[in-house]
Amino acid sequence: MLAVDAGNSKTDVAVVGADGAVLGAARGGGFRPPSVGGDRAVADLAVTVERALAQAGLHRVAHLTACLANADLPVEEAQLTELLAARGRSDTVTVANDTFALLRAGLPDGGPHTGVAVVCGAGINCSGLGPDGRTARFPAIGRLSGDWGGGGHLAEEALWWAARAEDGRGAPSALADRLPAHFGLSGMPELIEALHLGDVPAERRHELVPVLFAVAAEGDDVARALVARQAEEIVLMATVALRRLDLLDEPVPVVLGGGVLAARHPVLHEAVLALLAERAPKAVPEVVTAPPVLGAALLALDETGAPASAYARLRAQYA
Repeated sequence: MLAVDAGNSKTDVAVVGADGAVLGAARGGGFRPPSVGGDRAVADLAVTVERALAQAGLHRVAHLTACLANADLPVEEAQLTELLAARGRSDTVTVANDTFALLRAGLPDGGPHTGVAVVCGAGINCSGLGPDGRTARFPAIGRLSGDWGGGGHLAEEALWWAARAEDGRGAPSALADRLPAHFGLSGMPELIEALHLGDVPAERRHELVPVLFAVAAEGDDVARALVARQAEEIVLMATVALRRLDLLDEPVPVVLGGGVLAARHPVLHEAVLALLAERAPKAVPEVVTAPPVLGAALLALDETGAPASAYARLRAQYA
């Protein structure tokens, strides 16, 4: 089997045997169909797949499970399934949003496969699976679909509030000093200029998220308000998904993952746990730090009815 976890920033591919052994693995770049188009994105993904297959000494496998970022709508899943199937590297193909990889990684292998997952990494998304097979999902295509948060958004918010703290339009905040200092600059005017002119590449903005959390931990009101808003959004998505699946009053896992949540920044982590305890008291929160490709591989094993020993072997390799 082939297991693929393709996120915005990186792609992991694993070739997995029926016994749960990882026979080959490869890592590639991010998967961004909205930016480059589905054909190009899948072609780039195929390069990583070929490297993993070559390491395993295989040309073709029985099944491919691909958990993909930006597979947010049913029409996108269908298109990507068709494009991957046309590559001819597996007999069958299953495509799901990458949140389902996180969800599966956090669920017991013997079942039931019921729970909710919230990913807060570069972006934010949530998915849930009910005992009757129903799913709960969000479009997760940015502000257009009502999203708030994730590392990219938090960095932008931190910059916005820091700029206003610097020039007097907003409340005072240590962010005005700490964000430019991270890049060795003396103040927000210099950082704004450097970002605008490209002297500090846009892709480095994500480095500001840990700075935001550090300033929040020191008690800065502006930074703490941003972190509190992120916690609110994480718990809101989880509780809405639980409600849609009639699981709000059931003891089910709420799996938390992605770079922002997996880092367990105390201000955010403790706020999320407190809000979950208040709004979904029977939910069982769990932070998953295992590579999401593990979840994709577990889903692939599910497709084949693998024995318990295969699941144990696979998990041990990603422990």
